[in-house]
Amino acid sequence: MQILNNISLKPYNTFGIDAVAKHFTSVSSINDLKQVLELDRFPNKLILGGGSNMLLTKDYEGLALHINLKGIEIISEDENSAIVKAQAGENWHEFVLWCLEHNFGGLENLSLIPGNVGTTPIQNIGAYGVEIKDTFESCEAINLKSLEFENFTKEECNFGYRNSTFKQKNKDKYIVTSVCFKLSKKNHKLNINYGTIANELQENGIKNPTIQDISKAVIAIRESKLPNPKDIGNSGSFFKNPIIQKSEFDKLIENFPDMPSYTISDNEVKVPAGWLIEKSGFKGKQFGNYGVHKKQALVLVNYGDAKGSDIFKLSKLIQKTVKRLFNISIEAEVNIL
Repeated sequence: MQILNNISLKPYNTFGIDAVAKHFTSVSSINDLKQVLELDRFPNKLILGGGSNMLLTKDYEGLALHINLKGIEIISEDENSAIVKAQAGENWHEFVLWCLEHNFGGLENLSLIPGNVGTTPIQNIGAYGVEIKDTFESCEAINLKSLEFENFTKEECNFGYRNSTFKQKNKDKYIVTSVCFKLSKKNHKLNINYGTIANELQENGIKNPTIQDISKAVIAIRESKLPNPKDIGNSGSFFKNPIIQKSEFDKLIENFPDMPSYTISDNEVKVPAGWLIEKSGFKGKQFGNYGVHKKQALVLVNYGDAKGSDIFKLSKLIQKTVKRLFNISIEAEVNIL
């Protein structure tokens, strides 16, 4: 373990923001992690995983702690399912591909989501009709106060839409070190009715898709809509899709009859934030070296050397405009630091 000073965090965030950490270290073992957490001289710590769900708006004066724990193992299995454990520092998409290679089903709709395994339960990541909570078994996390390891069940994580106990009651109190998933080995439950997955499969002449086919379809769809962070800095979807009352939606469609929606319950519907942002005139709009992606209005982008503070100001302008036009509040999905 080595503590470095004045390190650029550009390689550690997918937005590619060149913020500087006064102190920095990367840990690849539990012992190193505990040693760092025991250091009294660094009371303020910024926990870094894959850096895909954050926007750095300024330099960081404390210790940036990069979690680089690696390892995937099958904990238990029977003829129908397997419990698979992945360490927090494993790349999420590579882990999904590993599961598909072993014919373990449940994560295929979540292919190509940027980031690492450790952040998935914090955010309850989701895409194309599937969320982490659907296959989540448990996770292990270290208590930043006691430095003891604790196990969290699905119920204890209190999962919600892009939400969990780690963003609410236990925010900034734990570091997730590993996650266990319960995945199917046969009779996979396929989810192809969300978004354009069914169309993608049909265009490729696939009538009886496997979990591998669904993964390939999801990857193709995402690559056609979303910029690769290696080419254009971004954090994927910047905003959550708002959930509003059905009575409110019924009033809105009188003026906006083409407004899409997804039924959540008898009283609630989800409205695509990307549609709201596009209708507000922001899709493809560029402000110098940052802006809104031309193919997906949910994605804010850094075209090169943009400041995180400028992208944050753009996000606030988008929120304000959507609120004025539709009276709908949209929340940022990324963490603003």
